[in-house]
Formats: sequence, C-alpha cells, structure tokens
Amino acid sequence: MPLSEHEQRLFEQIERSLAEDPKFASAVRATDPRFHAKRRMIAAAVLLLAGMALLVYGVAISIPLLGVGGFVVMLGALFFGVQAYRRGQSTDLHAVGGTATRRTRQRRAGLVDRLEERWRRRPEGDA
Repeated sequence: MPLSEHEQRLFEQIERSLAEDPKFASAVRATDPRFHAKRRMIAAAVLLLAGMALLVYGVAISIPLLGVGGFVVMLGALFFGVQAYRRGQSTDLHAVGGTATRRTRQRRAGLVDRLEERWRRRPEGDA
C-alpha cells in the first residue's frame, strides 16, 4: 500500500533528522557486525605479519622454538581472521538492546534434519 503524500513528507523529514544525528549514526555503526569484523580482520592481518616475522627470525638465528611459536601465532591469526570474516558475512538480524526475532535467510538443513525428513517420508512396506 503506497504512502500518502503527507506520510511521505513526514517519512522524509524523519529520515533527514536521523541522518544528521551523530549519536544515532554511531549507535548504528556500533551494532553493525561488519564494522567489528573489519576491525578484527585488520588485527588478524597484523598478527599474521608478526607471526611471519617471528618464524623468519627464529629460522635466521637458529632458534627452532621461536620459529614454531611464530608458526602457531600465524595459525591463530588465520583462524581469528576467518572467524571474523564469517561473522561479517552473517545476515542475521540484530535488534538494538535485544535479540532478533527472526533470521533474514532460511537455515540450511543439516545432515540429521535431511535424514529425519527422509525417514518420515519413507514408504511403509510389508516387512
């Protein structure tokens, strides 16, 4: 149902006032999972570089334990970065100050769900 002309003007006025409000913009940015994911991915990249530096330095001065430590830091940074990327790609709804009541996309059926569905649809045979 389209909005009336008066409702459209009110809606545009509200939209302008919200766009100009710095507190509202920072509150929305603070709850955006993509904002936090980007920051975490940058931190993961810095940790990855630090791990590489430790690995190379440990090999260069012949301290294998330092090289192994650098490799572990690299693996941890990669894991942290992948998790941050996945959270940033999430399309779940987040309510400010609460929880979302629904998801924006349907959950994929897992293996167990598919097997249960097949079991329910199986033909009843004479056994």
